[in-house]
Amino acid sequence: MAQSNGDERPIVWFDIDNTLYSASAKISHAMGERIHAYFVSMGLDHDEASELHLRYYTQYGLALRGLTRHHDVDPLDFDRKCDGSIPLESMISFKPELRKLFEDIDRTKVRVWGLTNAYKPHAQRVLRILKLDDLVEGIVYCDYTVKDFVCKPEPEYYHMAMKKAGLADPSKCYFVDDNRGNVDAARALGWAHCVHFCEKGLEGVEGGKVKEIDNERSPNAPDNDIVDIADLEQLRVVWPEIFTET
Repeated sequence: MAQSNGDERPIVWFDIDNTLYSASAKISHAMGERIHAYFVSMGLDHDEASELHLRYYTQYGLALRGLTRHHDVDPLDFDRKCDGSIPLESMISFKPELRKLFEDIDRTKVRVWGLTNAYKPHAQRVLRILKLDDLVEGIVYCDYTVKDFVCKPEPEYYHMAMKKAGLADPSKCYFVDDNRGNVDAARALGWAHCVHFCEKGLEGVEGGKVKEIDNERSPNAPDNDIVDIADLEQLRVVWPEIFTET
């Protein structure tokens, strides 16, 4: 159980990649290409690289988790050659309406944090380009310097997030993410206000495979009250209580 730091305000957790910017930016494509190249650089042929990339992503939620567990891979080298080499500045840009959305979140009622499966430098780059860095109190990220680091959708990741933010009550968590599995995992842990950011019809890359974004779920997926949105502006309607009154 997380220990409260005395600040009882709920936390709005925003995923960063493919949530704060659209999948149409094709950053997931650029990332997929770089991760594939990394697997190939390990001596695998293209078919083997594709198979292993998808397997590790599916099994661990993050390809790097499999690489660090089963191969002699330096995660910081991986980060430099993958996340660190993406030309984010030419792929995403400042959107005044997104900053206005963040400015309109009432900080007397809630806190705002980032919750990402990326390493800290990548998350900071995205927030800086989008001019949101001064509006996000903290970032919970995958710490590549920690052996067997955790990531979404592992329960340990969400527990770590709450502990880092000093929030003890999961019912005070608001969360939006483009990955439905990540949102389902949070909801199962008692995070009471969860939203799936779903740009249905666009293409994204998961585990190295291009797929059309949809809201289809596996047959054994849990029933819950998670709402799908296609635009973050819809949060004003879904979570009106967190915004300043106009």
